[in-house]
Amino acid sequence: MMKKLLAGLPGPKVFVWIIVAVAGIGKSAAQPQADKGSAADVQRGRYIAQVGGCNDCHTHGYPEAGGKVDEKLWLTGSSLGFRGPWGTTYPTNLRLTVQTMTEQQWMTHAREVRRPPMPWFNLRDMNDRDVRALYRFLRHAGPAGTPAPDYVPPDREPTGPFISFPGTPK
Repeated sequence: MMKKLLAGLPGPKVFVWIIVAVAGIGKSAAQPQADKGSAADVQRGRYIAQVGGCNDCHTHGYPEAGGKVDEKLWLTGSSLGFRGPWGTTYPTNLRLTVQTMTEQQWMTHAREVRRPPMPWFNLRDMNDRDVRALYRFLRHAGPAGTPAPDYVPPDREPTGPFISFPGTPK
């Protein structure tokens, strides 16, 4: 009886392929889906990054070059630190940051309070459409560059170049 039951089942190789296929479906479902949006969304995100000042810090050399930096280098972070009473912060590589995030995760991340001089309140006050467009531009641009240096606490000296900010105004 058992032999008859087993005779109709696929062989062990087929079971292995089924397991591999199911595992692959689970893996892809767990990874962020790339909603690259429409061309208009991407263009709007590009515009927001450009006029919203994102490149000023998150693109190395952008202010010094008068904004004339190849777009393939945009938003890849910088090793120029910003030092003040909070410690030393570095502009993150946004193009790497979004690669591990869904659009909804980005919406939350973009509006979280950050250390100075990041104007996080600008993102907080943007409408959802613009924050989503920025995400879609970053995803469209794709991963590039390397991660920015880690935060340096106020009691430690940064090893690379930095801009020094005065203490908090009274």
